[in-house]
Amino acid sequence: MITVRHIKDIAEIGPIICDQTLDAEKNRYRSGNLYKGLCNGKWELTTSLFRCCTVKKDELETTILRSFTKYASYVDPALQNSVWRQLIIGKHHGLPTRMLDWTYSPLVGLHFATGAEPDKLAKHDAVLWKIDADELQAKLPDKYKKVMHDYHAHMFTLDMLEQCAGSLAEYDLDMQDSAIVLMEPPSIDQRIITQYANFAIIPKGIEKADGSYTIEQYLNDNTQNTVKYIIDRSLVWRLRDMLDQMNINERMIYPGLDGLSMWLKRHYYVIPD
Repeated sequence: MITVRHIKDIAEIGPIICDQTLDAEKNRYRSGNLYKGLCNGKWELTTSLFRCCTVKKDELETTILRSFTKYASYVDPALQNSVWRQLIIGKHHGLPTRMLDWTYSPLVGLHFATGAEPDKLAKHDAVLWKIDADELQAKLPDKYKKVMHDYHAHMFTLDMLEQCAGSLAEYDLDMQDSAIVLMEPPSIDQRIITQYANFAIIPKGIEKADGSYTIEQYLNDNTQNTVKYIIDRSLVWRLRDMLDQMNINERMIYPGLDGLSMWLKRHYYVIPD
C-alpha cells in the first residue's frame, strides 16, 4: 500500500534525507530507495507516453520509436540495434516514452519537487515519492532475477536487460501487471550523472491505455514501503532556499549555460507581496 505523509514542518525533511539502514555485512549505511519529485500535488504518476498519447499510447509507441530512430541514427547508429537504447536516449532528450525517471538522491528528488517556474512555485503542495527498489525487484520473473544474480547487480543495466528481452512485446509478456524493471541508464552525459538517475520501465499491463489500471494503483496493490510525502505549499520556498544553500539547484542538475540561466532566473526572482 501507499503510505501518505503530510509534511508541514521543515524539520520533517531531515529524516527523509537521512533515511538509511545499516548493512551489517558491509558495516556501511545504505539505502535501497528511489525518489521522484513533482511540483504539483495534484499530478499523478504517469509516463510521458501516456500524457502525450493517452488511449492511443500502445498503438503509437512503436511509431514514435521508429521515427525517432530513423532521424536520430546519424547521431547514434547503435539505436538501430536496441529498443532499450531507443527508449533511454529518447527519454533523455524529451521523447514521450514508457520510462518513468527516478533518482537515488532524495535531495535531487526534492529539487524537482520544488522545481516549478518561479511565478508558479508554491502555488500547490509539492510531492516527493519514495519507492523501495529491493521490494520491486523481488517481484521480477525468475529469468530477470537470475541475470541480476549472475551479475551481482542491484539494478539492471542496458546489457543485462537485452539478455532478458529483445523487444517490448516480450517484455510486456514477461511483466504483465506483476512487475517493473528498474534500470540504471548508461552515463551518456553529465546530466544523467549529476541527477543520479534511474528509470522504471512501465509495462502495458501496469499503465493501461484506457486508464483502468495505473502506476499508483500498482504500487498501492503490490508494495508495502512506498511513501508519498505531500509537502505543504507554505514550506516550498523555504525548502527551495535550503536546497540552494546545499548546492542542489539547476546549475548543478543541468550542467551548462541553460542550467546556469535557469538557476539565476529563480535565484533573483522577486516574490510578490
